[in-house]
Amino acid sequence: MQNVKRWVIVILFAAAFAWVEAAAVTYLRVHIGRVEPYQADPLPITGTLGQIELVRELATLIMLLSIGYLAGRDRRTRLAYAILAFGVWDIFYYLFLRIQLGWPRTLIDWDVLFLLPLPWWGPVIAPMIIAVILVFASSLIALFDRTDFQLCPTSKAWLLFIPGAILALIVFMQDALRALPHGEEAVRAALPTSFAWPFFGLALLLMSAPIVDLLMQIRNAGSSSPPRAA
Repeated sequence: MQNVKRWVIVILFAAAFAWVEAAAVTYLRVHIGRVEPYQADPLPITGTLGQIELVRELATLIMLLSIGYLAGRDRRTRLAYAILAFGVWDIFYYLFLRIQLGWPRTLIDWDVLFLLPLPWWGPVIAPMIIAVILVFASSLIALFDRTDFQLCPTSKAWLLFIPGAILALIVFMQDALRALPHGEEAVRAALPTSFAWPFFGLALLLMSAPIVDLLMQIRNAGSSSPPRAA
């Protein structure tokens, strides 16, 4: 089954890329003394190191989008495969960091998740839950897609997912957003002391809407297993 082969290949790529990404982060954190990322100024600007790291994060997104473009056959499936790659990469990234660094020690350890456009902070389990949602939804599209059954979330599902994603981003960046009026140094020094779990839970609920929508479409189409690719 061609769909299954593509799905497996994308997962293998994302997992392998996660090891490379985790290794790069391991080198960086050991070099700058930030094996434990919950410290003010998580990426000290040393020469061009800060700029290199920001570009590396952008390059990571480009690579994940690229594998999605290559695996999919139209905009819908290309986006699904890119999201699948992102979710798998994120899950394996933390697994491999644990193997390489012995960190995170627990799933509630704080991590600086991203630096663009502002630092994102959250317990490790938070982005991993989002990754599971993304992998589940994108896998449904990747595995059940065929020319006569083009699975895609409806506009109603997107109208729930998008506000949920925005709310999750706000939760991750809330401390940086509060520090933003005080300048760059304040943003870099900001450390979270609590996580807005109620708002994040609401974000997860909204972001799960496409999964429910896709499962209903599959049920209504009378599909109980991934059909053969056309």
